[in-house]
Amino acid sequence: MNMSMLKSFFEIGGNPALFDGLNFESASAALRTLIGNEARRFDFLRSSVRLSEDEKESYARLTKTGSGEEGLYAMTEKMAAASLQTLSQLLEKHYGQKVILLIDEYDVPLDKAFQGGYYDEMVSLIRNLLGNALKTNDSLYFAVLTGCLRIPKESIFTGLNNLKVHTISDVRYDEHFGFTNADVDELLEFYGLSSYKDVIRDWYDGYHFGDTDIYCPWDVINYCDELLAAPGTPPKNCWANTSGNDLIRRMLKNANLTTKDEVEELLSGGQITKCIKQELTYREIDDSIENVWSVLYATGYLTGMHVEKEDADIFRLWIPNGEIRKLFYELVEDCFREVPRSDTSRINRFCAAFPAGDTDTIQEMLDDYLWDSISVRDTAVRRNMKENFYHFYHWMLLGLLQSQDSWLVKSNAETGEGYSDISIQTPERLGIVIELKYADDGNLEKGCSEALKQIEEKKYAEGLKRRGMKKILWYGIAFWEKECMAAME
Repeated sequence: MNMSMLKSFFEIGGNPALFDGLNFESASAALRTLIGNEARRFDFLRSSVRLSEDEKESYARLTKTGSGEEGLYAMTEKMAAASLQTLSQLLEKHYGQKVILLIDEYDVPLDKAFQGGYYDEMVSLIRNLLGNALKTNDSLYFAVLTGCLRIPKESIFTGLNNLKVHTISDVRYDEHFGFTNADVDELLEFYGLSSYKDVIRDWYDGYHFGDTDIYCPWDVINYCDELLAAPGTPPKNCWANTSGNDLIRRMLKNANLTTKDEVEELLSGGQITKCIKQELTYREIDDSIENVWSVLYATGYLTGMHVEKEDADIFRLWIPNGEIRKLFYELVEDCFREVPRSDTSRINRFCAAFPAGDTDTIQEMLDDYLWDSISVRDTAVRRNMKENFYHFYHWMLLGLLQSQDSWLVKSNAETGEGYSDISIQTPERLGIVIELKYADDGNLEKGCSEALKQIEEKKYAEGLKRRGMKKILWYGIAFWEKECMAAME
């Protein structure tokens, strides 16, 4: 079957129409399965004495499976669009009271559709589904919908003028969609984990909903579960497996100088002021970098509060906690791992300067890379985040040097009485040891001297000698914000 599909797709003279709308068909089938599974929870409707035979047949059509793939429901797209309304009417008649409809993450199908290229078809299906369920449904008592983006411009809620919208900036219900400080204290005390309060606060607190500070409940629960299994387990990024980071990757890749400056401010623990658009469609996200900030706020990558009560759209934004800050750092580092693929001739010239002992070229080109990059500002050092500087500069330099396929480039390799930052072995049996320092006081020359002294005292070159290197160069490189200096022995 797969071979036949590949033949039809690649063969000259094949019929491209065979593949039209396949992504949408798959998504539509998934939605029908979701609705069918929900309908099957009310199997008692098949024998309800309050339903007519026609009404029982209406229910049977919602839960009928097809003759093909096992578990695939037979309901048509038209039936699916009316399914929630139909189910509401049947349940009202059976129980004698109107229904409550709960729809979680209503905008996720539209997000997936936008990424998959079948957005218009999915908008039409969701519009009909929600229109029937919410607008013309006399059996509805009330409904609650949750999602990240408000998308009324797509007419998803055409004619619905009685919606009450509550966002994370509203004070109503602000404490009900996460853990408050009191909630976390009670949970930790119950499980005997109160000693971990500080680390949990640093990593998973920091969200500001309305007038309340909120912990991410998913993260707190998962970390407590880890601690109960293995006390002392360090905190980790729980978002890595629950959300896609493509939006941030695109922002970093396409960032202009202003955006880079704003990201640096956030990474350093600072704040930026932005106009937040509460109503965006997925089509509009990439129209402007300013729209991306609104999505990052709505999806929890940033948090914030109104600058002035008079202007509800202007917010101060910041990274909420250590978990999200680490995620940002890792994405910035990933960008530098990809640097060698972008400008081969420039990278080769930079790398060639190391065997040549050309510290002027190394320093000049590193300065250029630093100026073009997103980095971490000096304010972070004053907040005891000096290790972030090391990681940033380390990964930037490592990504550049690893572009040379004929070089063996190692990070934090044991090369003597310790671990050097970077060691290199070339085919010409030339060894290179590189030690990085952050110049706290801006004294780059002093930083280079300390780096070279550490190479000597820790005997980092000894490991390269044992591996047969005939000549070994030592490099001490010091950084301070976006300035650097290189020295060699």
